[in-house]
Amino acid sequence: MTSTAQAPQSGARSAHPEHLGHVIFIAAAAAMGGFLFGYDSSVINGAVEAIRDRYDVGSAALAQVIAIALIGCAIGAATAGRIADRIGRIRCMQIAAVLFTVSAVGSALPFALWDLAFWRVIGGFAIGMASVIGPAYIAEVAPPAYRGRLGSFQQAAIVVGIAVSQLVNWGLLNAAGGDQRGKLMGLEAWQVMLGVMVVPAVLYGLLSFAIPESPRFLLSVGKRERAREILAEVEGKDVDLDARVAEIEHAMKSEHKSSFKDLLGGSFFFKPIVWIGIGLSVFQQFVGINVAFYYSSTLWQSVGVDPSDSFFYSFTTSIINIVGTVIAMIFVDRVGRKPLALIGSVGMVVGLALEAWAFSYHLVDGKLPATQGWVALIAAHLFVLFFALSWGVVVWVFLGEMFPNKLRAAALGVAASAQWIANWAITASFPSLAEWNLSGTYVIYTIFAALSIPFVLKFVKETKGKSLEEMG
Repeated sequence: MTSTAQAPQSGARSAHPEHLGHVIFIAAAAAMGGFLFGYDSSVINGAVEAIRDRYDVGSAALAQVIAIALIGCAIGAATAGRIADRIGRIRCMQIAAVLFTVSAVGSALPFALWDLAFWRVIGGFAIGMASVIGPAYIAEVAPPAYRGRLGSFQQAAIVVGIAVSQLVNWGLLNAAGGDQRGKLMGLEAWQVMLGVMVVPAVLYGLLSFAIPESPRFLLSVGKRERAREILAEVEGKDVDLDARVAEIEHAMKSEHKSSFKDLLGGSFFFKPIVWIGIGLSVFQQFVGINVAFYYSSTLWQSVGVDPSDSFFYSFTTSIINIVGTVIAMIFVDRVGRKPLALIGSVGMVVGLALEAWAFSYHLVDGKLPATQGWVALIAAHLFVLFFALSWGVVVWVFLGEMFPNKLRAAALGVAASAQWIANWAITASFPSLAEWNLSGTYVIYTIFAALSIPFVLKFVKETKGKSLEEMG
């Protein structure tokens, strides 16, 4: 499924003001998948220590339960495009909504550790589907003049989902008297945290019935009249609908369906440009960003921070994540992708190095010394800010722009798979690495952040201001 291969559009053509509200509603409804992506990814942060305590598991087993959702993510992302091409974008969203709902209920009511892991895989599959379907659907439905801004709804929804999950976790922990295993509504607090996701999941499902199918999909299955109606809805009746239909059909016919075979070549199996895409994806994860979203409560508690305060710091970190994402959205087209990536890398090196330094001190009465504690806290927020205003957004922009047309879809698939695998590697290894040496773990992340600087300088080309066709 490709979403950006339509013929070049006239910049003057846009939705009329009376249609714009409707288009924004459609994009926001589709972006609920992104909200659930963020929410489901990070809600586990509030349950880690309770799961360890309830099931009496070591760090290695615990890490597998946390990280196993990423296996589902990779499968969901790899298959979503084909499912959507066969049954439509809206049906795909509805399947994802059902899977999110089932995962939330199952995760809240597990019999044992193995079935909690199973429900997390189901939720991961839904995340993978949402990560592909949301942006593709928005790109296909949005009027050309608004496509960039409406496309950013997905990333904004993800970071808001992360923040809301941390706020809900913090509120539920306080309601349970600061105990993750305290009783709430007849369950333990951590179970309620995982179960609350039913609410946005059901809302996502209901909203999917209120938005139209993609005109592109309708044309692919011969429903031209319905496609015309939806184009009139989102672009206005004054638009030459016959010309728009012909334009989309021409673009679909002329598309090159890239395959894995197209990526092969060069001296190291893949073509160099594919390796650069893989490199960007791997560096984005190997700086340890998801430790901040999956394990931050555990991290702060391990250095003596009170559980309620640790949940609050997880929330403030996610607010910083939103601020950084907004900064990136404002500057990615003004400053350029490459300078923003380099600024972010330098900031991440400083933040991670300061965390490594702070965590190198011995605990006093179970806590970090006051100075080191404050340095660790500020540095953690600094790291997330610099990641969010750079690599969090820029990598996705690069991956969407850097590949030649004939490789784009397949290369994006390989790069996204590399990202899920790298994410899994970091998530699965953190508890054991932290037990070995927390400071040493952050030194490793610092080294990867530092290595990203020469990687960007030497291998990554600026894509700002270039058309997709100029990429080859």
